[in-house]
Amino acid sequence: MGTAERPYAPEGLPHKEDIGADGFFAVDMRVGRVVEVEEFPQARKPSLKLAVDFGPVVGVLKTSAQVTNYSRDELMGRLVVGAINLGPRRIAGFKSEFLVLGSMEPDGTVRLLRVEPDLAPGAPIA
Repeated sequence: MGTAERPYAPEGLPHKEDIGADGFFAVDMRVGRVVEVEEFPQARKPSLKLAVDFGPVVGVLKTSAQVTNYSRDELMGRLVVGAINLGPRRIAGFKSEFLVLGSMEPDGTVRLLRVEPDLAPGAPIA
C-alpha cells in the first residue's frame, strides 16, 4: 500500500514540536458517557453526531465524530475521552462543542480511547 492508502501510518508521521507542560495542561480532558448517537449525512466525511454526558459540572456536550466504524449499540453508554475546552466548531451547520479522542489506524480509521469502566462522567484526564 502507498501513502495515499495509509496517511496515518506511524512510520510516515513526523514528531511534532514540543508544546510544554503548560500547553498540555491547558486542555481540559474529561471522561464522558455517550447518551445519544445520530446519523450525520450532511457532513463532508462520514460522521456521526454524539451527545456525551460529562457529569454534573459540565453537562451534556455534542460533537461530530468520524467514528462510523462503530455501531449505535457499541457507542450508546460507552465511556469516551473528550477535550472539552477547545471551543466550538461549525460542521455542516452543526455546532460541535468538543473533540472526542481516539487513535488513528494507518488508513485513518478512528479507534476511540478506552477508560476504566468504573470512572464517573466528568473525571479529569491527567
